[in-house]
Amino acid sequence: MIYLMVVGGLVLLLVGGDILVRGAVSLSRCVGVPSLLIGLTVVAFGTSSPELVVCVDAALNGAPEIAIGNIVGSNIANILLVLGLPALIIPIACGPSSIWRDTLMMLGVSVAFVLLALTGTILRWHGLIMVTVLFGFLIWCYVSGRRQVRDGDGELGMEIDGIAIRPRGGLAAVGFILAGLVGLGIGARLLVDGAVGMAQAAGVSEAVVGLTVVALGTSLPELATSLVAAVRRHGDVAIGNVVGSNMFNLLGIMGVTALVRPVPVPPEFLVFDFWVMLAAAILLLPFAASGRSINRVVGGALAAAYCIYVIALFSGVSGVSETASL
Repeated sequence: MIYLMVVGGLVLLLVGGDILVRGAVSLSRCVGVPSLLIGLTVVAFGTSSPELVVCVDAALNGAPEIAIGNIVGSNIANILLVLGLPALIIPIACGPSSIWRDTLMMLGVSVAFVLLALTGTILRWHGLIMVTVLFGFLIWCYVSGRRQVRDGDGELGMEIDGIAIRPRGGLAAVGFILAGLVGLGIGARLLVDGAVGMAQAAGVSEAVVGLTVVALGTSLPELATSLVAAVRRHGDVAIGNVVGSNMFNLLGIMGVTALVRPVPVPPEFLVFDFWVMLAAAILLLPFAASGRSINRVVGGALAAAYCIYVIALFSGVSGVSETASL
């Protein structure tokens, strides 16, 4: 039964995230946001919604390992897997100069998050600062994006929005968003309950489950979006989706979760996983700075690095206990 809950939760998260993204992209065109920034803001927020629901639910149910593990594990999976797998299909171009700026911001946010984690608990006032910074970032993106509306980026959003069924009109877009949120809420509840039950039944710690099963499951919307963007040769959307999602995870999701309830940071995460997250963010810098494409060789290396990371978790090398202490 618990395995069916996990599978059902993952399916609902994927479907709900996909519906939410379609509605969000449609609405974004109504407010004049250029599509180059859709990947960084609207799509990133939509694909990060599963992490938000899962983390808040986990915190309320006294499972901080799931909440922290979901954030850290998702950010690692976003860079190593969500960029690595699409690059195996078609090299991902890192052309726009704004990618360098946004990647630096993501790295800075990641460093600040680790420093907060070193205090032992993400408190409510920490969460307030995170959410405030996120709103400032969104306002800045919107203002700068309005100035670039006529730069030709709008066509990209039209193509992505036209991949499959999409809402027509504002009311239909809102309906898609609400339906997506409902799917995410139910899916998140099933996934968290199933993941905790699976950890108890298999003797695997909640920390490992949060860093792997839950993190990978809530990263499926990012993976689907990046695969589509890569196939359509829109690497800037794939990169923007990953960079934006990672910033939303750290600022918005953990910020809102901490506002709901302070989140204690399990000390074992500070041994290995936080530093893997930082290392993954640093890996993007050379490509973002030079504009070089993430080719198939690099994509394969990123995907292989993620596999090694997961093996390290389950073998206990990472410092996170693979056995449950429940």
